[in-house]
Amino acid sequence: MDLISPDLGLIIWQTIGFAILFFLLAKFAWKPILSALEERDGAIEASLNEAEKAKLEMANLVAENEKLLQEARIERDEILKSANEYAARLMEEAKGEASKAGAKMIEEAKAIIETEKQAALTDVKIQVAELSLLIAEKLLRQNLSSEAAQRQLVEDFVKDIKLN
Repeated sequence: MDLISPDLGLIIWQTIGFAILFFLLAKFAWKPILSALEERDGAIEASLNEAEKAKLEMANLVAENEKLLQEARIERDEILKSANEYAARLMEEAKGEASKAGAKMIEEAKAIIETEKQAALTDVKIQVAELSLLIAEKLLRQNLSSEAAQRQLVEDFVKDIKLN
């Protein structure tokens, strides 16, 4: 059992060695270790703060992006509405102009038809008058070929004339 149980001298030397090691570590290593830990803690805290700032900036950018997208959608809708109104107005103007042009063409066609009708009626009247004269001439020649028929005609004209 002697091997397992520590001797009093060994315990004292171990305690003295530990105290010297503790003193040396406290004197030379403890401050750099603590400062390194504090630096690391500060760096971690700064990184967390920067990450939080970046997160807030990202949220702001997302909100601004959404706002810009909404404005773009509104502007797009306004442009489409304006374009549709302009197209409808152009269609109405085109319909109105086409209607006016159609009415003008109809009026011109009616005027041309009326002119042609009057010309045809005049032509028919002239032809009727010519035919009437031709018929009258033939009838008169036939009826007035004898002298008795001529005298009878003159007497009939004289009877028809009323004196004042």
